[in-house]
Amino acid sequence: MTSAKPRILYIEDNAGNRTLIKRVLEAEGYTVVEAPDGKTGLELAVAQAPDLILMDINLPEVDGYTMTSRIRATPGLGKIKIVAVTANVMRGDKEKTLAAGCDGYLQKPIDVDLLPEQIARFLKS
Repeated sequence: MTSAKPRILYIEDNAGNRTLIKRVLEAEGYTVVEAPDGKTGLELAVAQAPDLILMDINLPEVDGYTMTSRIRATPGLGKIKIVAVTANVMRGDKEKTLAAGCDGYLQKPIDVDLLPEQIARFLKS
């Protein structure tokens, strides 16, 4: 049995956000794979089979709702946990992300002190 931490795919168009999350999670021992857009994210999800996907909702070209649906419909990827990471915090936004197939919801700005605990909880659920 390996003690390696899970692999996390972070699909996010903002390079600064990707860098921050990657630093925080890698400091906790996670492997973080980055994708700057949905198309690359789907390709990496197929190639890497991550344990968890962090999905920005406001992606260019194809939004996170659509990407979540595509990942869910891709053979072999349907059971991967997907957590929305979004600045969409209006009434109904959380419900919309869950209805799109996300397993959880984290609102931006991310609290870097709580993030490792939140990620661990999503991986266990």
